[in-house]
Amino acid sequence: MLIATMLVLDLGVFNKESHVVSFKEAAAWSIVWVALAVSFYIFLKSYGDLIHGIDNFERLKAIVNKYVDSPEELAYFNADDFQRSLQSYRNVLSMEFIIGYLVEYSLSVDNIFVIILIFTSFGVPEKYYKKVLMWGILGAIVMRFIFIFVGSALVHQFGWILYIFGGLLIYSGVKMIFGKEKEKIEPDKHPVVKFTSRYFAVFPRYVRDHFVIRNKYRNNQVMITPLFVVVLIIEFTDLLFAVDSVPAVFSVTKDPYIVFFSNIFAIMGLRSMFFFLSNIMHIFHYLKTGLSFLLIFIGVKMVAYEKLLKPIGFKSSYSLYVIIGILIVSIVASLLFPPKEHSEKAVEKIKA
Repeated sequence: MLIATMLVLDLGVFNKESHVVSFKEAAAWSIVWVALAVSFYIFLKSYGDLIHGIDNFERLKAIVNKYVDSPEELAYFNADDFQRSLQSYRNVLSMEFIIGYLVEYSLSVDNIFVIILIFTSFGVPEKYYKKVLMWGILGAIVMRFIFIFVGSALVHQFGWILYIFGGLLIYSGVKMIFGKEKEKIEPDKHPVVKFTSRYFAVFPRYVRDHFVIRNKYRNNQVMITPLFVVVLIIEFTDLLFAVDSVPAVFSVTKDPYIVFFSNIFAIMGLRSMFFFLSNIMHIFHYLKTGLSFLLIFIGVKMVAYEKLLKPIGFKSSYSLYVIIGILIVSIVASLLFPPKEHSEKAVEKIKA
C-alpha cells in the first residue's frame, strides 16, 4: 500500500507535465525516498514478523531455519521467551533489509551511468527524461518481482546456484574494473532498435512526449515513436542489471520479501537519484571503481561464506561495514583527486 501510494504521488500527482527536473527538486525527492526506506527499516525492526505471519515460536523457528543464513546471528533464540526471540529476529530482518537496500541503491549508480549514455546517444530532449524514466521504473518493478521470486525458488530448490551467482558477480566486478567504458551507443546497432524496426512501424522522429501516434500520411497507421523505443531500451538495460543486482541481495538474505522490498525501494528512488547525480556524476569518477570492488566483495562472500566466513563468525553487520567503507573510500578519493576536465563544469551545474 505504501509503495502504491508513493508511486501515485510521485509519478502522477506531482509530475503530470513534462519539464526539466532541477537539481533542488531531484535532491528533495531523493531525500524523500531515502527517508521512506529508513522508515521501512524502522517498521521491520518493530513489526517485521508480520511479513511472514509469525504468531508462535514454532513458526518463528521454521522461518529462521528457512531464510536466515546463520541463526547464531540472533542475539536470543529460545522457546522460553518468544517475545525476546521475536525481537531478535526483527533485528536481523531489518539489518538484512538496510544492507540489501544499500547494495541495490549503490548498484543503481552504475545503472544511471548507462541511462545517461542512452539519453545522450538517442538525442532524447531533457524535458522528456522524467516521463521515460517513469515508465521505465514501472516496468522494472514488474520485472524485478518476477525475477526475484523465480530466483528465490531456484535458490531454495538448488542451493548450489548461489555459487554460480557469486561467480557471476566476481566476473562482473573484474570486468567493470578492466573493461573499457563506452562513451556512446550506436542506435542503429542496438538489439532493441533492430527488433522494433523489424516487427513494428517506427516513426522516424520524436513527436513531443508521445509514445504512439497515428500517421495521417499513411492512412492513420499506428506507429511507435523513438521515445517508446528508448523506454524499451531502458527496460532491457534494467533486465541486464538485474542479473547482477538481484543475486547481490541474495548474498545478504534468502528471504524473497526482503530481496523484493530492498530492490523496490532502490528502484523507486532511482529516478530522483538520476536527476540528482546526473549534474555531479563526473565529480564522483571513482564511484564506478568502488562499485566494481563492491560486486567482487559480494561475490566472494557468496562463494566463501559456508566454508570460510561462517565458521569464523562473520555477521551481516560486517558486510554493512565493508560496503559503507568501499563507498566512503570511493567518494573521498573522487573528491581528493577530481578529474580536471570535468570539475569546473560540474561546479557550474550545481550553482545553476
